[in-house]
Amino acid sequence: MSELALPTVRGQILRGESLAPFTWFRVGGPAEALFIPADEDDLSEFLRALPQEIPVTVLGVGSNVIVRDGGVPGVVIRLAGRQWAQIVTDFDSVDAPEARVIAGAGALDSMVAKAAAKAGVAGLEFFAGIPGTIGGALTMNAGCYGAETKDVLEAAWGFDRSGEMRTFSVEDMGFTYRHSAFDGEIIWMQAVFKGRRDTPEAVQARMNEITARREGSQPIREKTGGSTFKNPELENGEKLSAWKLVDEAGMRGYKRGGAQVSEKHANFLINTGDATAADIEGLGEDVRAAVKAKHGVELNWEIKRIGRA
Repeated sequence: MSELALPTVRGQILRGESLAPFTWFRVGGPAEALFIPADEDDLSEFLRALPQEIPVTVLGVGSNVIVRDGGVPGVVIRLAGRQWAQIVTDFDSVDAPEARVIAGAGALDSMVAKAAAKAGVAGLEFFAGIPGTIGGALTMNAGCYGAETKDVLEAAWGFDRSGEMRTFSVEDMGFTYRHSAFDGEIIWMQAVFKGRRDTPEAVQARMNEITARREGSQPIREKTGGSTFKNPELENGEKLSAWKLVDEAGMRGYKRGGAQVSEKHANFLINTGDATAADIEGLGEDVRAAVKAKHGVELNWEIKRIGRA
């Protein structure tokens, strides 16, 4: 296979770079080309010059992804560094009850929650329980404990595949459960979130509750990718818990190669130390089959799987 002919950049282009270190599972093959832009202009110019037939994949902190063992064809773009993770809080006026938080796509969700708490901005506490970046939250309408990105987003902007900057209101985003209308189509740059005034102490207390709940129920110290399957909804509107379906199907603790269904939370898969991406994805398919056989319910992946097997 000939080497990809890519535009000249001011950032870095790494050929054949392993993506495993950039994912929470710590598995997966190489990127055909990994592009780390120097800034927004570098990214925009690169996208404008990149032939349309070359696929582009965006990788954040890799908390909700399985990179398959065969690697990822085309260009993987990673926004690495502080410049992509700036967070600014803004109040409409001295007496206004509303407030806004502007966050870069590379900012960790938990850091956005912390910045909001410090500034006395309420409503974004749930981001403390999401292990990802704002770019990922926009892509999949990330949420937990009864709140979702759609509940607090005002607007977001980013580059499309041709390098054009586009701006979207929350209404434009087409948010549904763990999904947006622009999955993989936009490389997000920034977003504006709305909140309300409260004391920093009160906001921090609510964040502490979320953090304690997460630490008590999830295997956050393991090599994992977060919640594996979406909570299914039946045709009659009844909503089911994925973890409960997995547990009742007898799959808690089940192993395949170096991968295991967490003993602590049955909707989490973990790399016990020597798993391959195929082990983890195969384990997920074993779980889906067991739940289908036991309950007749189809579990859909929440974790994204990318690349070649």
